[in-house]
Amino acid sequence: MSGSGYRLGIDVGGTNTDAVLMRGREVLATAKSFTTADVRSGVVNAVRMILDKAPEHRASIEAVMIGTTQFVNAFVQRKGLAPVAIFRVSLPKADGVPPLAGWPDDLVEVAGSHIYMVGGGALYTGKDYAPLDEDALRAAAEDARAKGLKAVAISANFAPIRPDIEEKAAVVVQAVMPDARITISSKVGGLGLIDRENAAVINATLAELSEKVIGSLQTAIADLEINAPIYISQNDGTLITTETASAFPILTCSAGPTNSIRGAAFLTGLDEAVVADIGGTTTDIGFLLRGFPRETTAANYIGGVRTNFRMPDVLSIGIGGGSLVRKGKNGWTVGPDSVGFRLAEEGLIFGGETLTASDIAVRAGQAQIGDPAKVAHLPDETVEAALDNLHLQIEDAIDQIKTSNHPLPLVLVGGGSILISRALKGTSEVLKPAHAEVANAVGAAIALVSGRVDKLYDVGTLGREAALELARREATDAAVEAGALEGEVEIVEIIELPMTHMKSGSVQIRVRAVGPLAALA
Repeated sequence: MSGSGYRLGIDVGGTNTDAVLMRGREVLATAKSFTTADVRSGVVNAVRMILDKAPEHRASIEAVMIGTTQFVNAFVQRKGLAPVAIFRVSLPKADGVPPLAGWPDDLVEVAGSHIYMVGGGALYTGKDYAPLDEDALRAAAEDARAKGLKAVAISANFAPIRPDIEEKAAVVVQAVMPDARITISSKVGGLGLIDRENAAVINATLAELSEKVIGSLQTAIADLEINAPIYISQNDGTLITTETASAFPILTCSAGPTNSIRGAAFLTGLDEAVVADIGGTTTDIGFLLRGFPRETTAANYIGGVRTNFRMPDVLSIGIGGGSLVRKGKNGWTVGPDSVGFRLAEEGLIFGGETLTASDIAVRAGQAQIGDPAKVAHLPDETVEAALDNLHLQIEDAIDQIKTSNHPLPLVLVGGGSILISRALKGTSEVLKPAHAEVANAVGAAIALVSGRVDKLYDVGTLGREAALELARREATDAAVEAGALEGEVEIVEIIELPMTHMKSGSVQIRVRAVGPLAALA
């Protein structure tokens, strides 16, 4: 838990903006408003609702934590993306698979295929196999500048081990392209070159948009006359500064479901559970482990592009409050398509003509929204059949996200949690905590600060214990540098991956450290 001061948590989703005011472990006020195109006014509306309920606390707010899915939504929808100059520093190696290989055609068109292969790089041991070709890099940067490109992605072989190569390349490029926003791959991905490079390019396409969105969020808080530092939620459920989020928007891509999982943990007090965040269009199901979302070990796909940066292990299915209910050859089915934010116009309970999951929930007596009289004509058989299908889909998804057959608690959060009314196979109990509808904002408000290490260590030379201690210290230092309170940082994850295909004693060690915000101490 981060501090005992007043904290404002905000989650900016694709449809709704949720807000919560907390003091210590106490939820003082909550609000929900529609997300707006400019982001700012939606945030202002939600927070003003909070302040109307508790106006005396405005001056007491010590920190603002914001989670947003604006960036991943933009990439998936191909909106507001910038063309990118892609520099791969690797020749004479790593030229077999070119940048953007495997990308969807429409995204390749957006990124622009501005690819520059440059000499230089290091081996997995950290030893150079070729010096950085600064002349070639400078010439490539001049060509990119002539094309009017303002977004840049730089990648190099084994950059997490030798980040100085990319950093040196960035200095050369920045000198030629002073207005460019540069992403170096060692800041956003793991060891694998292609997946790490993909993550860097995705981040670069979002660079211009991120400045606008983060700027809008900062303006909103300023307009509300809240004088407190602003932090942004990242994919692992911890916080980064607005400066970091603006430079690396890709780190926030899964903040929405992550905040919901963290919020579920806080609201229930559970450390291990399955969490289902049910919205208007989809249900995101994740696994809560030691109070944090379990992270996926497989490659991640964002908008059809494979990456290897850290993401929570979340399964999304097409079940939500706006999901269409229809009768087919195999009986009544729910989803996967949805009316989404148009539920208030198209759902039967709101005077529309489309049968949705929310209509079924109201007819079944599970929820009190809209006008129940408008669904009174639905036969009991139809309601039961739709509920059977809906619960079966949720059960199948839970079975996929679990790693054993041991029953676990299921925590329901999100506005669509009204859809679940029965016990579910594979669960020991179904919980709907207070404030579940704004669990994502709660997750943002309670977020800690993290530091990470993910690189190769020479265990043969250092020894295993010394290597692990070094990794722990580096992760702890990274957390403190990011804003965690020194002396209160804890190690929450250590993973060792021996590189058995290598002749040396190299071991990949991943360590995550977390701690409360120093600003709230």
